[in-house]
Amino acid sequence: MADIRDVEVIAPNFKRRLSGVTSTIIQLIPIQRALGQKIAVLGPGLPESLPSIRFLDLLHLWKAPPGRRYRVWHARRNVEMLPAIIMRDLLRMKLKIAFTSASQRRHTGWSKFLIGRMDAVIATSGKTAAYLEVPNDVILHGIDTKRFHPAVDPAQAKAARGVDPAQKFVGCFGRVRRQKGTDLFVDSMIALLPCRPGWSAIVAGRATGPHVAFENELKERVAKAGLAERILFVGEHTNIPDWYRALDLFVAPQRWEGFGLTPLEAMATGVPVVATDVGAFSELVASGTMQTGTIVPADNLQAMVEATAAFMDDDRRRTAAGVNGLARTAASFAIEGEAGAINRVYERLMR
Repeated sequence: MADIRDVEVIAPNFKRRLSGVTSTIIQLIPIQRALGQKIAVLGPGLPESLPSIRFLDLLHLWKAPPGRRYRVWHARRNVEMLPAIIMRDLLRMKLKIAFTSASQRRHTGWSKFLIGRMDAVIATSGKTAAYLEVPNDVILHGIDTKRFHPAVDPAQAKAARGVDPAQKFVGCFGRVRRQKGTDLFVDSMIALLPCRPGWSAIVAGRATGPHVAFENELKERVAKAGLAERILFVGEHTNIPDWYRALDLFVAPQRWEGFGLTPLEAMATGVPVVATDVGAFSELVASGTMQTGTIVPADNLQAMVEATAAFMDDDRRRTAAGVNGLARTAASFAIEGEAGAINRVYERLMR
């Protein structure tokens, strides 16, 4: 438990179920603290290893921390903005409010009302910023480049995952459901693998609830194509960086995505990427002379097949794009860069 008197920034999490927002908080807080930010979390569903405060500690917010004019409350959901507005505007607490928006759609009137009363707004991508009607800072998500890194020995990395080291593998990782485009990936592989005997495919991720039937249909489709031993459904894994290190190519086939970290995770592992034009993918994956992959239109199977084939059939292109992706993530998308940029927003508010 953190001492509220020594906390300058509060990161609330008012949703008990694990989500992308919760995962972002869990990953960022230790890095922000390592960079010198006095930050603590508030709310359920977070690891005990994170410094936290109690709801009772909010009574101390009438007094600013030593050497500061204000504390910062960093909301990421509507339900976290509203209490901060009440504390700042009605109770006159020494508080400034930051909000991170990841939405890529027009905001409701209620959301606009809340966002319009923020002291700072952070957009997670340029696409997100385009839907905001207030000044904002664009800070793209980063990833842990110490956790996601290339394999020292690619053949050994494949053997460690129980797959054939002599094969090349193209992967699709994430929840198994239509929104994530898993069916587009499977259909691409059914089209591409029969005439490419040196390649196989890996689908890593979990299907839940109504999506289990969707996954079973995909497995039946694979079996009918005679590819059950070459399109592998490996389920959900906690050691997902090890699975990236078993890949030669990654496909992100989503029909919709809020941001999407999987292309960055692949690039940080030295794996080239074919991704649809959703979420922040077009801002992450580079084309041109420093190509790290290819962006294709969403929900366009033929475009995905053609872009994937171009990488599968060109070893030199894959190698170059993998090297470029590794350099791009290290230079522009390490999580330390994201944490530092957010900390600078806090400093601006506290001054």
